[in-house]
Amino acid sequence: MAIRTITVGLAERHPVEGAVLREAASVAHRLGARFAEAGYEVQTVRLATQPVFGQVPDLAEYAARLQHVMEEEGIGYLSLGPGQAARPDFDLDQLAGVADMLAECEALSCTVQIGTSEHGPRASAAVAAARVVGELAAATPKGVGNFRFAVLSEVGPGHPFFPAAYHEGPGTFSLGLQSAGVVAEALSGIPGELDPAKITERVRGALTEQALPVVRLAEKLATEVGLPFAGIDLSPAPHGDTSIGRAIEHAIAGPFGAPGTLNAAAAITQALRSVQVSRVGYCGLMLPVMEDTTLARAWESGGIDLHQLLAYSAVCGTGLDTVPLPGDTPVEEVARILMDVAALAVRLRKPLSARLFPVPGAGPGDRTDFGSPYLVDVRLPG
Repeated sequence: MAIRTITVGLAERHPVEGAVLREAASVAHRLGARFAEAGYEVQTVRLATQPVFGQVPDLAEYAARLQHVMEEEGIGYLSLGPGQAARPDFDLDQLAGVADMLAECEALSCTVQIGTSEHGPRASAAVAAARVVGELAAATPKGVGNFRFAVLSEVGPGHPFFPAAYHEGPGTFSLGLQSAGVVAEALSGIPGELDPAKITERVRGALTEQALPVVRLAEKLATEVGLPFAGIDLSPAPHGDTSIGRAIEHAIAGPFGAPGTLNAAAAITQALRSVQVSRVGYCGLMLPVMEDTTLARAWESGGIDLHQLLAYSAVCGTGLDTVPLPGDTPVEEVARILMDVAALAVRLRKPLSARLFPVPGAGPGDRTDFGSPYLVDVRLPG
């Protein structure tokens, strides 16, 4: 099982001094090295800050300085946190330069939160966020910049996975796993299982066996580096052929999206949330269409669609993730999708996000061509 991310959360408010970033980067690298020495594949180390919006006078200039430090420190991931746009007093004009900032600064990620239980979903924020999605698609090659931007609802601090990660409070570090393969192996032994309790039991046992040594080492290293360990996000992140879609196909003995998919998704989520370790973040089922070969195949064949994925989110994971859209999708339609996600998150009081990819120049029947090692190219359903 690989460690997808070791995420160090910074306590400092913006503007963060370069020396503070360098020290955090040094800690992240030390943690990565120690996990690697213990035999784990560490894919990335990352930094997450407090929300930047409203804290610096010139966000573009500040972002360029942060990008320079990240390049010097050899860290490709720095989250600037969300604009808390669900708040009625949040000035939506602050989002006007986000697309250009992310297009220029490839190490940076940020988000916009458009719905919370305190304020409800904010429609004008959804429209503003939808504009960022469209502008970022146009400003980056083949629209790939939306990999580093998401629209959140009910998402609190402490998530290790990007781009949703942001931080509040004292500095800590957290972990996110690439454990989809562990879940798939566990469920390959009970093909076609209908009883959710049996699915939960198998997955919980497999993840407990794998996660406990990771957590014990993290707790030990917390003392070594002088930074508290916040916990582990057990969301079974997939990557390509390391597929959570395949895990569910084992459970239902059929293609992803067939009857039984929602039942299996709920049972796996129950397992994730019952493993007895220090947990943070979503601890839910990630279904990123273009990060998982099985999900990508189901999407382009029409076996699943956006509405099914949103329905699955009601019982499991993280919302709509890496969902491709025709490049000419109107801003108003993107905003409606975002409001659907926000409505579900607020109604259920659960964290959900949306990472949508309008593909410039592509329409129904066209195939994406991102050329990215992190994305599986798909044909848009016609």
